[in-house]
Amino acid sequence: MKQIHKIWQKFDFFSLRLRLIMGIAVVSALGLGGLASLTSWNMQQILINSHKYNISQIAERLPRDVQLYQEMMAEEISLNKAINNLTNADTFLWVKDGDNQIIAKSNNWNLLSDVTVSELMSLTEMSVKPELVQIRERYFVLCGGAIPVKGKVLDKLFVAQEVTNEQIMFMAMVRSLMIASVLVIIVICVAIAFYIQASLQPLRQLNQMTAVISLADLGEAELYLENAPSEVKELANTFNMMLSRLSQSWEQERQFVSNVSHELRTPLTIVNGYLQSVLRRQNNLNSAQLEALETASMETERTIRLLQDLLDLARADSGYLHLRWDVCLLNELVAEVVGMAEKYSQRIIKLESINQGIEVRIDYNRLKQILINLIDNAVKYSPADTPILIKLNLQGEEAIIQVCDQGYGIPLQHQARIFERFYRVDEARTSSTGGCGLGLSIVKTFVESMGGHVSVRSRLGEGSIFTISLPASPLSVNL
Repeated sequence: MKQIHKIWQKFDFFSLRLRLIMGIAVVSALGLGGLASLTSWNMQQILINSHKYNISQIAERLPRDVQLYQEMMAEEISLNKAINNLTNADTFLWVKDGDNQIIAKSNNWNLLSDVTVSELMSLTEMSVKPELVQIRERYFVLCGGAIPVKGKVLDKLFVAQEVTNEQIMFMAMVRSLMIASVLVIIVICVAIAFYIQASLQPLRQLNQMTAVISLADLGEAELYLENAPSEVKELANTFNMMLSRLSQSWEQERQFVSNVSHELRTPLTIVNGYLQSVLRRQNNLNSAQLEALETASMETERTIRLLQDLLDLARADSGYLHLRWDVCLLNELVAEVVGMAEKYSQRIIKLESINQGIEVRIDYNRLKQILINLIDNAVKYSPADTPILIKLNLQGEEAIIQVCDQGYGIPLQHQARIFERFYRVDEARTSSTGGCGLGLSIVKTFVESMGGHVSVRSRLGEGSIFTISLPASPLSVNL
């Protein structure tokens, strides 16, 4: 039962394959069903018409025979003789007078059951046009007529021809035809399902190829399908042109960001230098001027950091991010950053480190920037009276650094996107802390460029844990 439930859950009711199969199944059912119904109706008409002709001939001939016999013998005897002459094993005749009393009948009624005879005899009227009627479990073609007696129409003729065997055979043929139609529809649907699956394979290949295209592959990505239909090849060509346009657009955007960041950083650095120079000679400034210059200096420094981050990201995207690789003792680097952060943030920052020295091959300054960014985040988004914990450990061949806070936490739906550029969980709170949404993106870019990875685990109201994993040197692992 569980397997059926799993299969049912995986079944895509909106897939193109299912829609095509259902459409073909409906068309096949309507077509074959209509053909089977038409064939059945025609066969039944042929069956009935053959018997209708026979009994209509009897209904026409009997009155003439009666008139001939009446010239030679009594009326009752002539009527019975004419009826018996036209009677056979499957044909039953009887005559009623004006009072619906039976005055003559064929001599083969013993072939029918009493109930069937009673129901046939109880008929008071019968159509001149032959028609098929079911009585109990038997089938009869019935027809009626008038018999003139001495030139006057007084008696009514009833003719019934049994077609039970033919009707049973006909019904069996109809059932066989319907079963065959259903089986044909099933076979058609199964065959069409495999055919459609094979026909849609190029689309699935196209989907798989586009799914693995990353931002870094835009310039080199090219979709090619060898044995695909012309329409799918046209779609692949359209995708290739779109990828080319996206690559050009992305390259232009990266170049623009890099140029703007580089061009703006220099003048802003000069402006900030003049502001700092003026602030150092603040004797001639009043409080309002001093506050304005301090605000301008702070915003200038913030803008310079933003431009530097943008420039670093643009270089990373272009593959021009240069790292200065050094083998260093990670314990000392982390301790240095913790001491510096504790001094400037005026917060309690604890360090838990193993006694074993951990050597890593990294860019010393980039890793310091990574840790400063994470500690700065923890300071901004946690209460001032709570400590921040930095853990340093060695797990297998990886050095693990964890930055833990007891802050507000990150909602689960935001954790997957927290490392995206300019993505901020709470716009209002982030604006008040001066963030621009690039810090964690810088962290991810630098960590991955050094061969590591970064992740986050967080719960609302309990805090967040950012984990950095870096490859440790063989010497550290073997100690």
